[in-house]
Amino acid sequence: MKTYLVSGYRSILIALFFWSCSSPKDQVSFQVSFTSSASTKAKDGRLLLLLSTDDSREPRFQINDGPNTQLVFGQNVDGMMSDQSITFDAEDFGYPINSLSQLKPGEYWVQALLHTYETFNLSTGHTVKLPMDNGEGQQWNRSPGNLYSKPKKITIPEGSSSSFQVVMDQVIPPLEEPEDTEWIKHVKMKSDLLTEFWGRDMYLGAHVLLPKGFEEHPEARYPLMVFHGHYPSGFGGFRTTPPDPDLEPDYSARFDVKGYNIIQQQEAYDQYLQWISEDFPRFIIIEIQHPTPYYDDSYAVNSASQGPYGDALTYELIPYIEEKFRGIGEGWSRFLYGGSTGGWEALAVQVMYPDEYNGCFAACPDPIDFRAYCLNNIYEDENAYYYPSEHKEVLIPGHRDYLGNVSSSVRDYNWMELALGDNSRSGGQYDIWEATYSPQGEDGYPARIWDKYTGEINHDVADYWKENYDLRYILERDWDQLGPKLQGKINIYCGDMDNYYLNDAVYLMEEFLESTTDPYYAGEVDYGDRAEHCWNGDQENPNHISRLRYNTMYVDKIMQRIRESAPKGADLTSWRYK
Repeated sequence: MKTYLVSGYRSILIALFFWSCSSPKDQVSFQVSFTSSASTKAKDGRLLLLLSTDDSREPRFQINDGPNTQLVFGQNVDGMMSDQSITFDAEDFGYPINSLSQLKPGEYWVQALLHTYETFNLSTGHTVKLPMDNGEGQQWNRSPGNLYSKPKKITIPEGSSSSFQVVMDQVIPPLEEPEDTEWIKHVKMKSDLLTEFWGRDMYLGAHVLLPKGFEEHPEARYPLMVFHGHYPSGFGGFRTTPPDPDLEPDYSARFDVKGYNIIQQQEAYDQYLQWISEDFPRFIIIEIQHPTPYYDDSYAVNSASQGPYGDALTYELIPYIEEKFRGIGEGWSRFLYGGSTGGWEALAVQVMYPDEYNGCFAACPDPIDFRAYCLNNIYEDENAYYYPSEHKEVLIPGHRDYLGNVSSSVRDYNWMELALGDNSRSGGQYDIWEATYSPQGEDGYPARIWDKYTGEINHDVADYWKENYDLRYILERDWDQLGPKLQGKINIYCGDMDNYYLNDAVYLMEEFLESTTDPYYAGEVDYGDRAEHCWNGDQENPNHISRLRYNTMYVDKIMQRIRESAPKGADLTSWRYK
């Protein structure tokens, strides 16, 4: 028995025990190693075995929550050396099938990948092993320094045992840093707050879009727009040339749109034309880089397991950028917007730092009321994966389309993450919510909100989430203090057929906001009819267009907010070049 692989998951161990008792004649195993040419150092990390029946892409790029996912199995390794063989067999947990004993006979493409971990000595006194971001935004399948093998074709025979060798002799190369241009600058700064927490140098970054006339008007000081979202490799949606005339049109399956790559380039060029037009307001936009060892961004708040990212961004990075690029540097001149993860961040940062920002525009936000944590009520439900039933197993949906067709369950997402990494280390969506919202466990990793295998909810952890990160609850609990500071600052948008059921939490938030008095919240909540993720308030254009216009679509509302709320004596002219 390999009890070290899934310690803490008793149900898995029991199941794997029975799987391991299958007849030796039909057992399948894999021996995975790496060459000295790949690395001569001992490696810690998550070793992944990937199998695919689809040869259109490498197996490492085919793991997802949908029906077309391929197979992944995982186990932790500590101090793995070159030419040391690690065995995968029926006892190792996998997704979407839990064991290699369930592998059907046939032809497969097999690949192995080692997602490497580093050791962190935290200021809390804990020592943890986690994957450091290497400039890719916490993507295990393309993180520089990870080892992997080239895919090779194998045949699983029927009715007989088989064993295969998989050798990792490839290393994902480093990424090149983006170069500054006339309009876009890239900044990186060491965070003292995060360095202290993590016990090693930690950095924050940003891509900065400068306004027209920045060099010609050294006297100007500018408002700041913070565009929250997933890790940006560069400043997206902005180009100074028309679409490439030789660009071959592609197809977006997500939006069912042909030539979407051309549309994206045209929208980016249109934004540039709007940006330099005579009547467009002058301000600075930043897209921030704050990946953590758990995810591609920190969720922009302080947390027990990730450290003081909220303070680091608001009190270190943003003042640094404002000083370097002549920002006004006052709360009335800063605004927040974003969608999905960025939507939650925009609202959370506005709530957590009410005086430091003057408005948020939160589109399709991650759950902002944990009574509707997607389709879970973490305070009342007993199980996150199954609806209550004595005699029937009914899975709780995790993803739908605008017609209600379900393609994955909450269990699917979580079992995929469990195969990719234990202790919230998968880099997946549910794991980062846990890494952000949970208290720190005795082992230094985030406390589980539910058993990752069974779905049984830990209500003590849920209570911690409620008091610290349930945004609707926090607003209602503290409205006497927060209300006067947030009046007119909260704007929320969501499609009523959001793929992840995020609209349910928005309904609950709206119900509270509309009940507020003394003061009334005086913001906006709006919904897109049959709109999927991530509708952002545009009632005239489809998602595939409006999602490309974040940096311009709220400008009129922001300018109105500045006119109505700027304090007496505020600089309302220098950035208008008057």
